[in-house]
Amino acid sequence: MSGGLDSGLFGAGKYAVRIMDLSGGNGSDPVETIKGFRTLEHANGFARRYVRDSVERCRAAGMSADAVIAAWFAYGEDAEVSGAAEGAWRSGPELRAFADQPVRDGEERNWRALDPRRDAAEEDDEDEG
Repeated sequence: MSGGLDSGLFGAGKYAVRIMDLSGGNGSDPVETIKGFRTLEHANGFARRYVRDSVERCRAAGMSADAVIAAWFAYGEDAEVSGAAEGAWRSGPELRAFADQPVRDGEERNWRALDPRRDAAEEDDEDEG
């Protein structure tokens, strides 16, 4: 594939994840909408890891859980799953646990491994090779 990206490239799945800038820099609009999640589990896993990573990026050594949450609400990014009436992951129920316990296993915040855009890019590389 040469030139720009195919506009339908990432739209193969019925679920999407909206990335929301909590600093308010983008208003109530998402910073980005990632499309192409084929299952709700895939979208939920991506959203959970994305928020977990965002919380960790807001954490500094010695911060209390309350300070981590305050920093996340001031500077972090939330992820909202769309395309599911029920069962969509939400950050609220897990936010306190994320703030209380720093990540021990880096895979918990590795959202890139679940990014459907990565799969599409790898398919492009195979097509060109």
